[in-house]
Amino acid sequence: MPDLDRMEAIVSLAKQRGFIFPSAEIYGGFRSTYDYGPLGVLMLRNVRDAWWNFMVQQRANVVGIEAAILSSPKIWEASGHLAGFTDPLVDCRKCGSRWREDQIEGVCPNCGSTDLTEARDFNLMFRTFVGPVADDASVAYLRPETAQGMFVNFPLVQRALRLKPPFGIAQLGKSFRNEITPGNFVFRTREFDQMEMEFFTPPELADRYFQYWVSERYEWYRTLGIPADELRLRPHDPDELSHYSKGTVDIEYLFPWGFGELEGIANRGTYDLNAHATYSGADMTYFDPQTNARYLPSVIEPAGGVTRAMMAFLLSAFDRDEVGGEERTVLRLSPLLAPYTVAVLPLSRKPELQGVADSVFSSLAMAFSCDFDVTQSIGRRYRRQDEIGTPFCVTVDFDTLDDKAVTVRDRDTTAQVRVPINEVVSYLQQQLASTSRPIATSFG
Repeated sequence: MPDLDRMEAIVSLAKQRGFIFPSAEIYGGFRSTYDYGPLGVLMLRNVRDAWWNFMVQQRANVVGIEAAILSSPKIWEASGHLAGFTDPLVDCRKCGSRWREDQIEGVCPNCGSTDLTEARDFNLMFRTFVGPVADDASVAYLRPETAQGMFVNFPLVQRALRLKPPFGIAQLGKSFRNEITPGNFVFRTREFDQMEMEFFTPPELADRYFQYWVSERYEWYRTLGIPADELRLRPHDPDELSHYSKGTVDIEYLFPWGFGELEGIANRGTYDLNAHATYSGADMTYFDPQTNARYLPSVIEPAGGVTRAMMAFLLSAFDRDEVGGEERTVLRLSPLLAPYTVAVLPLSRKPELQGVADSVFSSLAMAFSCDFDVTQSIGRRYRRQDEIGTPFCVTVDFDTLDDKAVTVRDRDTTAQVRVPINEVVSYLQQQLASTSRPIATSFG
């Protein structure tokens, strides 16, 4: 289907099936904010878990942290955000709308006028106050990125766990940016989830680790189901590099409007640790007992968006095919990402089936994320589970009362097999064991 039609279909499906709702819809909505419904929170959790497993759990030299959202303004002064975290803002003199100058090519997207004001810097940080008095002494900011919490805690983490570079500090969490022109569904919002890791390495290994993390992060998206022709690596030109970057490569996904950033991998050099050492007076160096020398580690940063990744996985998984002469919509999500792994479907509401179905659900729910659906015909229920990406359906029918077995249906092939109730958990575990999983590769 045409890309824009696919986008419209995903937005509709996300709302109707409980993935993503417009925030405050009963009040007319609130621009660029979204609420994640019952299926959305399950899928977001799965994206986060897949990232954490790949980045932290599988690696002996990466640890986690959860830093505060509210933090000292001195952090943002040292990092350069107070002075330089800006976008060029212009006003349309004809209709009064406001836009990012670098995204509109001199023409107001709202009314077509070219009568625009001169661009001025607009700081993207959300400003607030801590305590009962709103004055300059109580100013604070909602963090625009999670990275700085890892930088300022570098010495504490290193000493607490006796870590030696190269090692990483990873974090998942909310960030906030007062975007001038948010849009494209959840691609660009003012409140979003980030998945970031700061990898501290001896400077002489920085270039090699930069290439290593570009490859690792690209393969993570590929293994979780995004085809190679929907992804690309785009190195930043020298004139677009951030002030801290010695080199950046974006992993981009082919969204319906064109390629857009999923994740950036940046070689930040020693910029951040040096800046915080200068502003705070703290010693941010690492002492190497083998060489009896101190040095500032270089930092490689893979930084992506959880909600952008979720959006890309939904778009990539969306498909329409024909089953039994009828068109169906199906999300071919990786079982690692699907909101539910298994749906239990009793063929009838009769008590004798309900009791068995409840027992089957209880045993499956100990091992998998499960749905329980008893409304409408079995065919409609299969279609509904296909539409939300559930890999397997387990049907409890009247034969179950005699043979103590259930029917297991595969989402993608629609093949059905009969499996004894006492073997259904192990059967599904065997099926899922063949699922492609992102596996960390060693450096070298």
